[in-house]
Amino acid sequence: MTMPLELNDIQFFLWSRPRALAGRYEFLSFNDRAHARSWLSGLLDKIQSAEAAASANEIDSRWVTVAFTWNGLRALGVDEGSLETFPEAFKQGMAARAQVNGDTGANAPEHWLGGLASNDLHAIAILFARDAAERDRCAEQHAHYLEECGGVVALSSLDLEAIPPYTYAHEHFGYRDRLSQPEIEGAAVTPTPGSGPPLKPGEFFLGYEDEMGTIPPLPQPDILSKNGSYIAYRRLEEHVGAFRDFLRANGKTPEEQELVAAKLMGRWRSGAPLVLAPQKDDPDLASDPQRVNNFNYGVQDPHGYAAPVGSHIRRMNPRDTTVNMNRRRVIRRGGTYGPPLPEGMADDGVERGIAAFIGCADLARQFEFIQNVWVNDKEFKELGNEHDPICGSQDGTMDFTMPRRPIKRVIKGIPAFCTVRGGAYFFLPGLRALRYLAEQPAAVAAGAAT
Repeated sequence: MTMPLELNDIQFFLWSRPRALAGRYEFLSFNDRAHARSWLSGLLDKIQSAEAAASANEIDSRWVTVAFTWNGLRALGVDEGSLETFPEAFKQGMAARAQVNGDTGANAPEHWLGGLASNDLHAIAILFARDAAERDRCAEQHAHYLEECGGVVALSSLDLEAIPPYTYAHEHFGYRDRLSQPEIEGAAVTPTPGSGPPLKPGEFFLGYEDEMGTIPPLPQPDILSKNGSYIAYRRLEEHVGAFRDFLRANGKTPEEQELVAAKLMGRWRSGAPLVLAPQKDDPDLASDPQRVNNFNYGVQDPHGYAAPVGSHIRRMNPRDTTVNMNRRRVIRRGGTYGPPLPEGMADDGVERGIAAFIGCADLARQFEFIQNVWVNDKEFKELGNEHDPICGSQDGTMDFTMPRRPIKRVIKGIPAFCTVRGGAYFFLPGLRALRYLAEQPAAVAAGAAT
């Protein structure tokens, strides 16, 4: 029998998505342990559990999450013995794992913004807000709070805001977003057709059974790690001008350009999957949750004549064409930043993109596997010289293949449509763990400081 989820302890962040149109990420450094704990203590009553978020009402206007790097846990006073029980990928941090994740060239950590590659990055405070006005109010309030606490400084921050129209989520290239997410066993949510069965909670939260039927050992002590998760943060600048130029260069008509855009993604920009709508867009299909994910590749499109084998969605979720798929699923959160680039306008040099979190229980098995084996492996499905055309590492030497009869089309020299501007690995503790971190005995903190 599956262990019941402690929803009153799990932070809401990976469990549910708030009704937010704006957000702010603040990247923090702790200069003083006691002041850092005082800062955390003062936020505890503002951080919602999964249970509380599920019963939220329409007047809720902001949602707060806090997470820590491995260096941040040390700065808060977690002892060295406990720190050593955390997984190696988390201990090293994303910047040190650049080769594994394909963060090379323009994507390399030495180019990252906001102190995200620094060992002085200790925590992130994530705010989602009903609107930009509420975000700005909360940001001002937190700035005053940091001044009062002392010993906690903001290395940088990033404001987010949804792109209009607000009827559905989409990013700066114009693709509909948030179409495919795993459901969790115990959530009492019926997955939509094609989304797969609910997954064991241990794929996302520590201390629960995973898809192998085991409960992996917890970092110690249990109170610190139980009900926690790991989140990989990625700040991806989207080069909208370059993307539009590429479509015009590879499509003679607006219709051909839209088809090229669909081939790169594996879906039309409306969200309609090419497997189900190979010839033309179908917005009605895209807006129907009972149909939009109800497809496979192995039977319906084995050779990629509809959705190319190297397209973005086939790499991020190969569905029935890979093994152990349920061990690679992740939960995505985040949003867009920067102003939209009006259609027809030349690139204005303003940074815009996606700032996303990938949540899981095992950074190496889930997030890093996706990056290394699916996103940035030239030999993915024996393609030979391709990376993910949307978010893969591109240096102008890669191809993109669109199978078709009688002769496939190969586009040479794919440019970079996205550049990694920052990233980090965080641990997202449960609420009891947050109290533990804020209230550790003085003896523990003193021992860790020696």
